[in-house]
Amino acid sequence: MATAKKAAAKKSAAKKPAAKKAAKKAPAKKPAAKKVAAKKVVAKKAVAKKAPAKKVVAKKAPAKKAAAKKTTRKPNAAFMKPLTPSAVLAAVVGANPLPRTDVTKKIWDYIKKHKLQDSVNRRNINADDKLKAVFGGKKTVSMFEMTKLISAHLK
Repeated sequence: MATAKKAAAKKSAAKKPAAKKAAKKAPAKKPAAKKVAAKKVVAKKAVAKKAPAKKVVAKKAPAKKAAAKKTTRKPNAAFMKPLTPSAVLAAVVGANPLPRTDVTKKIWDYIKKHKLQDSVNRRNINADDKLKAVFGGKKTVSMFEMTKLISAHLK
């Protein structure tokens, strides 16, 4: 029994200093909380003043974009100049003079019509007899290499 009384006395003694420490810390927190609250109010006022300035800037930006949309882009004259295809290329595209862009479109129409695009690697074109002559005897050509090879057949 004596040990139970001693243990209870130790627990109550331990609680008292902890309560005193908490009581000392509590008043220190209140003034700090007031300072933080005062800083938040000042910060909110500063943010409120900056907000209208941002809205004015946002209104000016769409006006500039609208002006940029009015101008239309003109095509490069070099692409639009009609060129005559060679006899080999004329078998695929036709003998009439065409701009480079139209020649490329007609080649792609021919490739899609005859299903010459590689099914595994879609960047490659498997040439048939007509295209093989245009591609310089190559069986498979990448689409990037194709434009280079076609330009050799245009004058």
